[in-house]
Order: sequence, then structure tokens, then C-alpha cells
Amino acid sequence: MSDDWTEKYRPKSLSGVIGNPGAVEDLRKWALSWNNGIPKKRAVVLIGTPGIGKTTSAEALAADMGWGIVEMNSSDQRTGDIIRDIAFKGAYFNTFNDEGTYLNSKDGGRKLIILDEADSLFGTADRGALPAINELVKTTQQPVILIVNDFYALSKKSAAIKTDTIQISFRKPTARSIASALKIIADKEDVSVSPIVLDKIATNAGGDMRAAVRDLESLSLGETVISVESADQLSERIVKKDMYALMDAIFRKNDPMGARAMLSKTSSDPESAILWVDENLPYEYRDTGDLVRGYEKLARADIFLGRVHRRQYYRFWAYAGDLMTAGVSSAKLSQMTSHDRIRFPLYLMKMSRSKAVRAVKYSVCFKLATFLHTSTNRVQFDILLTVKELAKNDADIRSFLIKEVGIDEEELAFILDCKMDSDIVKLAMAESFLAEPTPESKKETPKKAEVPTNKVPVTKAEEPVKAEERTKPAEHAPEAKKVQRNLFDF
Repeated sequence: MSDDWTEKYRPKSLSGVIGNPGAVEDLRKWALSWNNGIPKKRAVVLIGTPGIGKTTSAEALAADMGWGIVEMNSSDQRTGDIIRDIAFKGAYFNTFNDEGTYLNSKDGGRKLIILDEADSLFGTADRGALPAINELVKTTQQPVILIVNDFYALSKKSAAIKTDTIQISFRKPTARSIASALKIIADKEDVSVSPIVLDKIATNAGGDMRAAVRDLESLSLGETVISVESADQLSERIVKKDMYALMDAIFRKNDPMGARAMLSKTSSDPESAILWVDENLPYEYRDTGDLVRGYEKLARADIFLGRVHRRQYYRFWAYAGDLMTAGVSSAKLSQMTSHDRIRFPLYLMKMSRSKAVRAVKYSVCFKLATFLHTSTNRVQFDILLTVKELAKNDADIRSFLIKEVGIDEEELAFILDCKMDSDIVKLAMAESFLAEPTPESKKETPKKAEVPTNKVPVTKAEEPVKAEERTKPAEHAPEAKKVQRNLFDF
């Protein structure tokens, strides 16, 4: 399986970070100040919304400067003791970088200490973390970067974070910058994308570069050309952003009530949220007991959603929402954590891609229902499968569908379960149109047949009937064959 595009095309240098030239330059100046010894401000806080390049910039800076990386994120336990054990050792002692090169601080070899989502500290799970961070930014011998979404929430708990660090704000990149970056990625993946589609993806991302890359990747799965119609199927970015945050709250924050509150802040209903939870549950809960308990809560949520449809009583949404958020979150009892990316529901992705097929199916059902004087539901569930089997095995049925029902090439390809440019579709369409007499041919008078010189004697039975006799009614003439005007006549 190919790598996630957000990781595959993550910029390896600060020059590749888009949309924040001022912030990137400030970050580079701070890093260069370490070449002259330990600066006055030993730590930097990168501030901004998710997906705009804060973590990418920190890692790209380390690559540019030749520094090693010691990173802790929200999926790691970050109590005071653990931060001191990991971050302080990295900040005070020599070590090796990822390539195995020995880093000696006396010779200028340094390591970058990265604390991602430093504002996400919760109760007993991260007990003592804030005092340890305060001590780290004041006494570290190595550069430190704190990455936060809400600087105010962190700074109001600690004066040291505000006074002893450099704050650098990252802003959302413009849609034009995102579209340019997406164009480069599409070219490298041999995916043909028009500028209109790139603009749609970039605008829909709302400044979230990571989300834009994910949208481009999802639209290109199994495709070499992304059409404008496919781009139109993208849901609004605000909804997807909320859903990623909701999944993070349910599975990774260890805060059931916080997960419950997050659902109320999203613009999605429980029927959409349950698809996200169902898609990500087996990847996030690796312990068997956690998985069983999680699916038990999710199954009970689905029961309440079923009652909503049967009884039209939408108060049950509240019970379903509580079970799929707080219930699933509280089902995790082990300490096993997942580092996988949050996945977009495969069901929604398949429904988006099958929209064109479903439109053709509805068109076929509508034409058959009109011809047979019945409902489209009856055609879909009782008749369509029979018609498809008959059409696959009988050329006359195919011709009848084309001429009498009005089936076109795309619809015939759907009925035959083949491609529109396949030989059987082309042959059926050609034979159907050639079989129809043209208005000119109807007006032509047939030529008189030439009498051969050596004529064979004709018997009485074979003698042609005269024109006058043909006008007389036959005494025992057989009934004329009934004209086949219905599918069921075959």
C-alpha cells in the first residue's frame, strides 16, 4: 500500500512550507541564533489551527539545521516524570541522530525537542506536565519547540510560557498557494487535474493544507483523471474538520465527557458521526476487550438510530450520540494507543464514487417503469434483474429495449454489466438503428422483377396469387400473429 500523501509529500525543508513566509523566516532566525551559543529565549511556541504546517515546519527546520529530533505528541503519555525522562535527557545529553551520526553539543551538534499539541494537557493523564514544561523552557541546553492550537489556554496557566518563549503565529495559507502545491503533487502521482478542480479542493479546504491533500488523494483513488463532478462531491470542510476533531476526542483524549461535548459542537448529526466511529474503531482500539466494549456501545447507539426512523422520535438522537461518543470513549480501559491517521468513512467514499452509476440505474428503472406502467420501486426490486439476464442472452431483447423502451448506450452498458465502448453494446446499437427503415426507403417503389429466360415451371401450389384474389377475404385464413409490444411477450 502506498504511503499517505500527507506524509509522502511533507516538505523536507523550510523552503517547501507554503503560505507563511514571515513565520518561516522568524523560525529560521531563531534557529541560526543557536550557532552562537544558547540564546536568551531557548524555546519557541508555534501557534495556529491544525493542518497549516506547524509540525511540518519544526521537522523541516531540524532537517535544514542538521539537528536530531526528540518528539512527544498527544498520543504519548506526558506526565511530569515522563517529560523529564524523555525531553530532559534529550535536552541535556549527547546522542545520535536518525542517520546514526554522533551529536556532540560541544561541537555544535544539537537536537530539537518538539512537544506537539502542548496545550492539550488533561488531568491525571498528564499530571505534572505543565511544571515540567516550564522548567524545560527555562533550563534546556537544546532548542525546544512547543506546538499549540490555543496559545491563550496554555499561557493563562503559565507565565513562563508567555515570557520565556518566542511566539510565532502561523496563518492559514491562501487557496492559490494550496492549489499550486496540489498541482505539484498531482503531477508527481500522474493524476490529471484541471485548474478548476484544484481551485475547488483548495477553497473547500479552508486553509487546511493537510485536509486538501487528503481530499486530492481520496478523489484520485483508482482514477487517473479527476473530473469537476467528482470535486463537487466533497463535503464542506467545516464538517470534515469537526469530524477529525471529534474522532480525536473520542479515541485519543481519554475524556468521555469532552467527547460528548465535542459532538454537540459539530455540524454533523449522529447518523453521520456513527459512520466515522465505525470506520476508525478497529484501528484505534487494538486491545480485544476495548474493541468488544466499544462495539457494544456502538451497537446500542445504532439501535436508538433505528428507533428514530421507525418512530420518527428524534429525541433518541441524544441517546445515540451519548453512546457513540462518551460510551465508546469510556470503553477503552487499556493503555494501548494508536498512531494511525483518522480515516474517512469508506461507505461515504463509495457512495460518492457510485453517484453516477446510481443515476444511470434510476434512469433505466424510470424508463422501464414508464413502459410497463408500474412503479420504479417494483422495477428495481422485482423486474430489473430479470431484464438484465434476458438482455445478456438475447439480442432481440437488447434491440427491443433500444427501440421501444428508449435505452441509450450508457444505460445498455449498465444492463449488460459491461463498459459503454464494449463490442456487444456497439453491435446492439448499430443493429437496432440499421433495422429501422428510413423515410426515404418507405417511399421507394420496388422494381419489377426480371423474368429469367429459362424459367422453371411453377406448380399450382407455387403459383403467385393475383392482386384481385389477395383483396378477397380468406374463408379459413389463420389469425395474424400478435405484434410483440411488451417485454413479457418474449
